[in-house]
Amino acid sequence: METDEAERVAARVAAAAGGDEEAWSGLVDHFAGLVWSVIRGYRMSVADAADVSQTTWLRLAEHIHKVREPERIGAWLATTAGRECLRLIRQNQRAMPSDDVFLSEVPDADPAVAPETRVLTLERDGELWEAFSELPKKAQILLRLFFADPPPSYEEISSATGMPIGSIGPTRGRYLAQLKVRVELRTLQSAEASAN
Repeated sequence: METDEAERVAARVAAAAGGDEEAWSGLVDHFAGLVWSVIRGYRMSVADAADVSQTTWLRLAEHIHKVREPERIGAWLATTAGRECLRLIRQNQRAMPSDDVFLSEVPDADPAVAPETRVLTLERDGELWEAFSELPKKAQILLRLFFADPPPSYEEISSATGMPIGSIGPTRGRYLAQLKVRVELRTLQSAEASAN
């Protein structure tokens, strides 16, 4: 922005902060296109875009007297519009349609997804993956194949690993037994460490 233009924008911001409605209208006219271009980049619905635009201008009205670099009000508006878009997107992701269901009609939450259960599950899964990563690469490959969705046939596993079809089942059993022992050792070590 050229110096003269920057000075004009700064003067308009100062006047709008002082209550000059004409200066405020001038700011809106000058920067409305910028605000809309930022909002359009988030591909929001027309209603959401209008809400974000209105909120952006409201934020400016609330903070116009605190703006440190009034000549850069365009950058301030662009940043604010982007933040408001992200805030509305997060808010919409959290909102769940109710279909007029009352809270009393909602069944109790599944205890399997309670916070404590989730923490324990994450810890268990972490121990499992650490133990899994300690297995030989051959074992990791074979076990990953068995847990693929959909699981490959024994013929496909044989061709991927070079292992004879007759030894796939027994080898899988040995690797799972090794994994179980490693997980049990880790769990025991964790319990001993927390006891000390």
